[in-house]
Amino acid sequence: MPDSEQHIIADLRDENKRDLAFHVLVKTYQERLYWHIRKIVMNHDDADDILQNTFMKVWRSIDKFREESSLYTWLYRIATNESITFLNSKKKKSLMALGEENEYLVDNLMSDPYFDGDEIQLKLQEAILKLPEKQRLVFNMKYFDEMKYDDMAQILDTSVGALKASYHHATKKIEEFLKNTD
Repeated sequence: MPDSEQHIIADLRDENKRDLAFHVLVKTYQERLYWHIRKIVMNHDDADDILQNTFMKVWRSIDKFREESSLYTWLYRIATNESITFLNSKKKKSLMALGEENEYLVDNLMSDPYFDGDEIQLKLQEAILKLPEKQRLVFNMKYFDEMKYDDMAQILDTSVGALKASYHHATKKIEEFLKNTD
């Protein structure tokens, strides 16, 4: 674990330094976590809410952090779980049928006033959103976040081999989608 992470964790556990350390934590990780969440839920306002929930959960549970992983992977795991929980609750509330989640996410992407990508980026995002949830997560973390498989394995609680297979299947499906939409 990097010294800066060790320092933040120590300060978060010190009552006298906790507020300032939390501010440093947020400032250090909020942008990366926001974009990770945003790629999962495809909506700016939802991503903001989930990011806030993520940091509230971190604030409440920092004392339970066992330092078996890096602070970075722990934060990503919380953000990922919060995002999935959000999508699952959306599905339940709207009684979405299986497969409709992808359409919901594509609709979010198409109607997002903050999306500033060109036609090619839009097609890529649409292809990614057609993937099953796990493949979508793995693809985003590997392709966009350039995350190592070992870190992803800790965040998603799965094996490196399963992640490599998911990434391979995801890239094949994306290639096929892009070939068929020309």
